[in-house]
Amino acid sequence: MRTALTIAGSDSSGGAGIQADIKTMTMNGVFAMSAITALTAQNTTGVTGIMEVTPEFLREQMDNVFRDIRPDAVKIGMVSSSGLIGGIADGLSAYNADNVVLDPVMVATSGARLISEEAIVTLKERLLPLADLVTPNIPEAEILAGMAVKDDRDMIQAAERISSAYGCAVLCKGGHQLNDANDLLFADGKYEWFLGRRIDNPNTHGTGCTLSSAIASNLAKGFCLSDAVRRAKDYISCALAAMLNLGAGSGPMNHAFALNGEFAKEAI
Repeated sequence: MRTALTIAGSDSSGGAGIQADIKTMTMNGVFAMSAITALTAQNTTGVTGIMEVTPEFLREQMDNVFRDIRPDAVKIGMVSSSGLIGGIADGLSAYNADNVVLDPVMVATSGARLISEEAIVTLKERLLPLADLVTPNIPEAEILAGMAVKDDRDMIQAAERISSAYGCAVLCKGGHQLNDANDLLFADGKYEWFLGRRIDNPNTHGTGCTLSSAIASNLAKGFCLSDAVRRAKDYISCALAAMLNLGAGSGPMNHAFALNGEFAKEAI
């Protein structure tokens, strides 16, 4: 069985972060492992508290995973401090990690910055050059590329700039009132559009985590990058289309929409 490691924060409400990653990886057929960067107290209406682990403890988690069950892919989610980013970079380099997918969580859908300027600099200098694929949304692509992104042509240019600067493939995610659900993959000097349909579901908590985890899972199983992205987009579309409705705010998707086995049955 192929394996995947997620390095991210815990979401106590289960819709994003480590919890979403593990559900996604499991449903996409790989054995999921985790190195937790922070604990959060949150639900569908917001976050009330964050408690980061130390860089030393994060590295200890990574060491224990790599030394025993080497992951076939690594997904990295939100990491808010330079110390943690540096620790992740050191660990990935030490073990020459395979199929590294980085979701550079820097800007919320609302437009609010989620990490400091210092952490962004460290992310650019230490972590992006180690990634095989980076999956920014439009505001994040603007920060990484140093340009405004207003249309399809801008998406292509921004992705090309990021790829050239950091030596990685780039999946520039549409949305944010641009291009509906169409995503742009730039890899090896070429670009490819992945057309999607916007699903009328307000419960979209954890979509970025889920997409990057699904891509990492498919890379771990040996799919090429283009196929991994296509399969991940199909998975997330189905999870949204299941129309799960939990909580008072922006709720989670149904990651287990295709779970139909004996042990998933409900009592009659």
